[in-house]
Order: sequence, then C-alpha cells, then structure tokens
Amino acid sequence: MPQVFKKLTFNSSQKNFIEITSDIKRELKTIDMQNGLINLSVLHTSCSLLIQENADPSVQLDIKNFLEEIAPEKNYIHSSEGADDMPAHLKSLLTQTHISLSFKDKKLILGTWQGIFLLEHRVSDKIRYVQLHFIGD
Repeated sequence: MPQVFKKLTFNSSQKNFIEITSDIKRELKTIDMQNGLINLSVLHTSCSLLIQENADPSVQLDIKNFLEEIAPEKNYIHSSEGADDMPAHLKSLLTQTHISLSFKDKKLILGTWQGIFLLEHRVSDKIRYVQLHFIGD
C-alpha cells in the first residue's frame, strides 16, 4: 500500500488554538491517493493536536481555561524554559500528540462541526512541525 510523508510548519504563540484543517485538506489534494488513513504527529512535547468544535470559539476558550485550571503555572521542579514549561508538558500529556483520520474520495472524514487544531501550550512564539503520514490507495 502506498505511503506519503509530508511535514507542515506553523508559527504559534500565546497558548492559542490554530485551526489546521484546511492545511491538511490542501495536502490531501496533492497526493495520489483516493482512500486511506492519515496520521498526524506534532513533533513537540509542549503542544497538542485536537479534533474539536470549530463553529463556536467559546468552546476553545473553555478548553483553554480548563487546561489552565488543571495544569497551572506554579513552582515545578522542571522549569528550565520558564514558568509555562512544565504546565505545557502536563497539558500535552492530558491531550494528544497524534491523530489518525480516514479519508474517502480525497475528503477527510470529519463531523459537521469538527476541526483539527494545533493547541499551543507555551506563551512565547514557537515554530511547530506537524508530520503527516498518508497510507492508502
């Protein structure tokens, strides 16, 4: 079964949601596959990938607030990159760094209000990489 690897680059900052659904769809159009699976992997330990509602921004705000409550900035042993360092690792631990999705007829199989997001857990500006692995025919 054919496989294709691609890597996307995103600039992130300020503990933000970045919707990457259109980026993934654009890459799907460029490959010579109609049906299969795509695995997305964020190549970092202080940000996450999420499939979540993309219609109402208050959902994203509530998720951000929830993550701040369960992994606040406080005195952790690991703080080599600042006060947001260890909380970012904890938030990544509680969410996910890999997502697998099906595609059929060159279209991602997502629900009506679902989007794919890169969730930045750090305050400072970062360059983030998402590895795409397509498997299909």
